[in-house]
Amino acid sequence: MNIALITYLDKGAYDTTTVESEDDKLLDFLAGKGLNIEKVIWNDQNVNWEDYSHAILKSPWDYFDLIEDFYAWLNLLEAKKVKLLNPIDVVKWNSNKLYLREIEATSLKITPSFFIQNQEKINLKDFFKKFNTHKLIVKPCISGGAKNTFKVTADNVEEVNQKLDQLIQNEDFIVQPFLPEILESGEWSFIFFNGVYSHSLIKQAKPGDFRVQPAHGGTVHPQQPGKELIATAQQYVTLFAKNCLYARVDGTFVNGEFLLMELELIEPFLFLNTEPQNYEKYYKALMELI
Repeated sequence: MNIALITYLDKGAYDTTTVESEDDKLLDFLAGKGLNIEKVIWNDQNVNWEDYSHAILKSPWDYFDLIEDFYAWLNLLEAKKVKLLNPIDVVKWNSNKLYLREIEATSLKITPSFFIQNQEKINLKDFFKKFNTHKLIVKPCISGGAKNTFKVTADNVEEVNQKLDQLIQNEDFIVQPFLPEILESGEWSFIFFNGVYSHSLIKQAKPGDFRVQPAHGGTVHPQQPGKELIATAQQYVTLFAKNCLYARVDGTFVNGEFLLMELELIEPFLFLNTEPQNYEKYYKALMELI
């Protein structure tokens, strides 16, 4: 059994320090357990995928920049009968933030969202009233790493409208109210392995920023939530992350109610280093699935 730990070709577009550290530590840990596993770049044309029985999506960070190639690669794995973790159909579904509509339809809570289809004409000013807010967040439906993400206020709405008019020609976007709770209390991440809760943390943006990613200066604070909070996050995983090696439930609390921001099933940082036993939990879940 040969396993490919899927990563990407680093061209310097992202701050990969933390990712490389987690990837390497995980690779060493799994190899130390006796698994035949190695890093493989997902779109490396020289790879013979028939050499692998399984592939683990770990850090394909550029997938959203090369989305059609990524979909073609997923189809290739399916044709070659390589078992992908997470499952191919789930990954395709999760690659487009339109999945939030399906989650909301089950009565699970999400951040209020409006989806703009490509080439659709809108005026962002209308959304201040719609969401009863003075700030908006606008981002592509297929995106990551805060790419083409804008914080919109009355001061810059015209400028962002102009940028959006260009960007919307090629892709769909999502508009959401900016949640001040993210700055005040941070963004929660609950991590699950094969549907079982593992650990959680709060990510906080640096002063003056709204992005919580470590690459943008965000900080991480491990948490010990109660059973009720874990059960809330579990609902999203149970319904929408079946047979997934990992799932990260990201959200924040507004008036005491958890609102999902994203269900991360493709390339989330898993914060394995926050607790020593996390690597063992990951390994146990992996062995259950393979």
